[in-house]
Amino acid sequence: MNRSLIALAIFPVLLLSCGEEDGLDVLDVEVPAGYEMSAGISSIFMNSSKSYDSPADWVSGTYATRFNRGDKLYDDMRTSSNGYGGGLGPVYAGYSCGSCHSNAGRTKPAGWADHGSGPYGFSSALVYVTRKNGAFFQGYGRVIHDQAIYGVEPEGKFSVDWDYQTFSFPDGETYELARPNYRITDWYLGEISPDDLFCTVRIPLRHVGMGQIMSLDQNEIEALARKSNYPEYGISGRCNYVTERGKLCLGVSGNKAQHADLTVELGFSSDMGVTNSRYPEEICQGQHQMTQGSMMGLLYDQLDVSTEDMENVDLYMQCLGVPARRDVNDPKVRLGEQKFYEAKCHLCHVATLHTRSTGSTLLNGTRLPWLGRQTIHPYSDFLLHDMGSEIMGVGLNDNYPSGLAMGNEWRTTPLWGIGLQEKVNGHTYFLHDGRARNFTEAIMWHGGEGEASKNLFKNMKKSDRDALIRFLESL
Repeated sequence: MNRSLIALAIFPVLLLSCGEEDGLDVLDVEVPAGYEMSAGISSIFMNSSKSYDSPADWVSGTYATRFNRGDKLYDDMRTSSNGYGGGLGPVYAGYSCGSCHSNAGRTKPAGWADHGSGPYGFSSALVYVTRKNGAFFQGYGRVIHDQAIYGVEPEGKFSVDWDYQTFSFPDGETYELARPNYRITDWYLGEISPDDLFCTVRIPLRHVGMGQIMSLDQNEIEALARKSNYPEYGISGRCNYVTERGKLCLGVSGNKAQHADLTVELGFSSDMGVTNSRYPEEICQGQHQMTQGSMMGLLYDQLDVSTEDMENVDLYMQCLGVPARRDVNDPKVRLGEQKFYEAKCHLCHVATLHTRSTGSTLLNGTRLPWLGRQTIHPYSDFLLHDMGSEIMGVGLNDNYPSGLAMGNEWRTTPLWGIGLQEKVNGHTYFLHDGRARNFTEAIMWHGGEGEASKNLFKNMKKSDRDALIRFLESL
């Protein structure tokens, strides 16, 4: 019997009835041998392709019904029709949330195997474009929509090629880093000079721990920012503050902590062209795609998806279980954890945080108190850190500001669930644009505030480096 089935067999059925707020306590959870809880009562003990895409055990009753509805909306392919499940396009980047977030994870990006958009399908990436001075191009939005419904032109197609460079650890073992070079072709309004173009790419984030992120004790995050000053290691994290829904908020989600919420409505609008109450205009408003679409009989005087449906998607994402740590008694994992701390990775990838007492509130006002008062282990401080501009001439600097975040600043990536990405999504591409092909490359791209930890890892003997990687695989 495999481990996930064993875990399911011994894990008690502990469900919380709709309306109860005290039916499941962390002390009630029976933790299978070899596991450690990662997110309190939302921890799930699975080791399968569904490890990111299963509900927490407190989800029941009406919430389970709404979870399933949100799951369906998240995964089902949308069409260009005006009925339920329609509203796709006229231009888009993906035809469903799940097309880019397969199994609530990171769909394998096309930048490697297919080298970009390709003639069909989708690239599983968001391609941000601006002028070199930061201004937007007239007739385009912030994202190039490289797909379109029948009869409508995509805004452009992106392609990538790679520069490679080989490096060595002090003990002689070599590793290779790959730097992407992005290009946009087939501009629908005519060629834009590469000399005036700046382009950066994002591959999907794992949707692990979204409810916990929305429930973070923000006072704790701000306290970490005040404390995050380790001059001996060159580390000084800071908060990103963004304005959303007319309010100045602490940013916690997104690659640069540039959002205060899970951007469900923005994702449906920007990524799929699906209008909703928060974004009622088509993403191609003002472009000639609107005229083309109207000629095809499409309607632009009604919303494509309701606020209630959007909240069900929000609920689905926040009610997902968080994979528990695995193999915690494995001697190599325990050694790797020790090396993780010796390399000072924990100064940014903070192991333990807490959620606020009230839990989370969804986008249409529904409360999820079960997410409150939890001890969680995301391995992130959710702060911005300068990740450097030196490696291969650019480092991780993408020159694209987001809120207060500069191009070289990135939110510390939460590591919970990262060791299951290959099992869930079939690949080990990491970092914001997937340039790292494995854990070692991801670590060795660290510069700036990550330079000291990278060098501590680099100077370990091979067996210790391997153990640290094994620890990451256990998360």
